[in-house]
Amino acid sequence: MNVLTLTETTLNRLGVDKAAWSAGDLAIDSPVTGERIAQVKANSADDVARAVAAAKAAFDTWRQVPAPRRGELIRLLGEELRASKEDLGRLVSIEAGKSVSEGQGEVQEMIDICDFAVGLSRQLYGLTIATERPGHRMMEQWHPLGVVGVISAFNFPVAVWSWNAALALVCGNPVIWKPSEKSPLTAMGSMAILKRALDRFGDAPEGLVSLINGCGDVGAALVENRDVALISATGSTRMGRIVGPKVAERFGRSILELGGNNAGIVTPSADLDMTLRAVAFGAMGTAGQRCTTLRRLFVHETVYAQLVPALRAAYESVSVGNPLDSDALVGPLIDAGAFEAMQAALVAARELGGVVTGGERVSVAGAEDGYYARPALVEMPQQSGVVCEETFAPILYVMKYTELNDAIARHNAVGAGLSSCIFTMDMREAETFISAAGSDCGIANVNIATSGAEIGGAFGGEKETGGGRESGSDAWKGYMRRATNTINYSAELPLAQGVSFDI
Repeated sequence: MNVLTLTETTLNRLGVDKAAWSAGDLAIDSPVTGERIAQVKANSADDVARAVAAAKAAFDTWRQVPAPRRGELIRLLGEELRASKEDLGRLVSIEAGKSVSEGQGEVQEMIDICDFAVGLSRQLYGLTIATERPGHRMMEQWHPLGVVGVISAFNFPVAVWSWNAALALVCGNPVIWKPSEKSPLTAMGSMAILKRALDRFGDAPEGLVSLINGCGDVGAALVENRDVALISATGSTRMGRIVGPKVAERFGRSILELGGNNAGIVTPSADLDMTLRAVAFGAMGTAGQRCTTLRRLFVHETVYAQLVPALRAAYESVSVGNPLDSDALVGPLIDAGAFEAMQAALVAARELGGVVTGGERVSVAGAEDGYYARPALVEMPQQSGVVCEETFAPILYVMKYTELNDAIARHNAVGAGLSSCIFTMDMREAETFISAAGSDCGIANVNIATSGAEIGGAFGGEKETGGGRESGSDAWKGYMRRATNTINYSAELPLAQGVSFDI
């Protein structure tokens, strides 16, 4: 079955109306073969304004629905996702180029966050706080925030939306989703699944969740609308530099999950067999198109000669191919622009003395218009130039180090601060790396690679990664507003700090 037929069959099974994806001005090409698979109608700025107005009206109702009842909607969404996991996962593979396993895994991530959010709907807790005034009680409450706008990227076309939507909805907020213009079909499939959950739920207000498709002008209209209380945006640091100030200018709130020039350190005590397998997945998985992809590797000089040749062999032999009809571990880059950026980075690395293994375009039968590339391993004499920049492609820069403190300093000497890892069997090295004097990233792992985060932990990073947190832990607080309350149940009126004001 060709990709176009498979796309149509999958969209039909998910319940997406053909009229919505067969006649529009937004052209969608599958990275698997490079062929056109859809023409989606792009929304306008006026459409965004109408969606925001409807969401604002829905907020007045939804915020008063008890949180456990709101959680019931997410429970139903989880059930519908389980029923449609295979179809939605296949669509992820078609539209984002992920392997079948990774496509299914992304939908499983959606199911997992639904489970998390259902439990959370009964745990939106505040605190009771000791007060210095007799006959008083002080406490804090968390209330729904308002309309939440979600801007997602192509590389995780559905999971990131679910992180935000599941939490936002149980916290009492309506959601407007603007997916990447490269991956609207998976968004439309997700909305069809959500509609079935909403129909079963029965009494959700109109405008509670909506989808807007389009390019930068549509995203800008969402970002700049004063009735959108929170923008959660996933994408490049360049995009974040635009979104962040625009939201701050109108005193809105933003959750930014941006670039990640992620690095790992391999110490003399590392289990090299485990390290090899972890680095291979972290650097080559999803064709290097995860925000958590491993992009820099510092290897101690005493184990460099053992590890790096084995890595080189893995890069030369890893299977590259069509993710829909093969067991290939590495699929396509998203488009020609991604391939060209990869080649430009490799040219720059060679000019700095880098020795490159791989990086060439790979011919895949039946996918002549797809952009497949062999992952590139680049041995660098030092960290400079292009090594300090994130290229969204499967390039791993490898460098030697002598002292751990120097490796940590070089690890931290880039703009982004998303994910990091160390491979060691030495407790002191491990604890140093995850201490305040170690990695400056939002995620710091020991003996696992930089990618593959679970939904239970808050996800996000520091510095140019934006500082936002999504998914687990107490990330839910980002979708709510805090109110501190003091109740006087006495007949007196003592003032704090012993202030006297008798009239």
